[in-house]
Amino acid sequence: MSAEERHREIMELVRLQGYVSNEDLAQRLNVAVQTIRRDVNALARQGLVARHHGGAGLASSVENIAYAERQVLNRNAKEAIGLIAARAIPDNSSLFISIGTTTEAFAQALRQHKALRVITNNLHVASTLSSRTDFQVIVTGGQVRFSDGGITGSTASTSIDQYRTDFAVIGISGIEEDGTLLDFDADEINIAQAMMRNARKVFLLADQDKFGRRPMGRLGHLSNIHGFFTDRPPPARIRQILKDNGVQVHVAQDAGVKTTRRS
Repeated sequence: MSAEERHREIMELVRLQGYVSNEDLAQRLNVAVQTIRRDVNALARQGLVARHHGGAGLASSVENIAYAERQVLNRNAKEAIGLIAARAIPDNSSLFISIGTTTEAFAQALRQHKALRVITNNLHVASTLSSRTDFQVIVTGGQVRFSDGGITGSTASTSIDQYRTDFAVIGISGIEEDGTLLDFDADEINIAQAMMRNARKVFLLADQDKFGRRPMGRLGHLSNIHGFFTDRPPPARIRQILKDNGVQVHVAQDAGVKTTRRS
């Protein structure tokens, strides 16, 4: 059994039981306890489980991983997702871009485009794209968060409602098995929902670690999007939901983009 397969098994057992000891996991997966400890540490760094003394439990539903950690977590996968999503954006388009490290990788990949009009509540996205003289970059009003350069608050939502764009490109913190889109911050959710309302097409960018994470805030559902961009094929149940709702799925791995993951 590969490390990736063990990680999936661990997350499923934790989801079903709430807490599983390292010894029980080692016995079930037929590996050494030391191997399980390394697996649990890797999953905990990604926010997929909570590490406890002697075992693993459910990850927090109310607190996201720190921005500095999210910047380096699965960086290659996020860059690959950004590349394939950028390919779906024509020149001379208008788009919203939300807060998130995957959307920041997407912004990096947009720099070869021409004549884009971008509205964002992400200062890192604005900084990345502002060097292009043929781009028009609009930053929403609102309160700047020191932790990650995000702009939130009711003013940001009001700013979004003043525009109608070709695309909304959003990130997400978690995707539940029934297709529910989840996030941690109520302000972020409100702004992302405003972007979705005011765009002709909605593109969701998410790496594989978002499956199984369970923040408490509900942003929407996979049926609300038009395109889903990810690094590896989604789980079977998610694939069926996407198919049933006519959502186009774009997988970086299938497109030949390198998706080596860092834990």
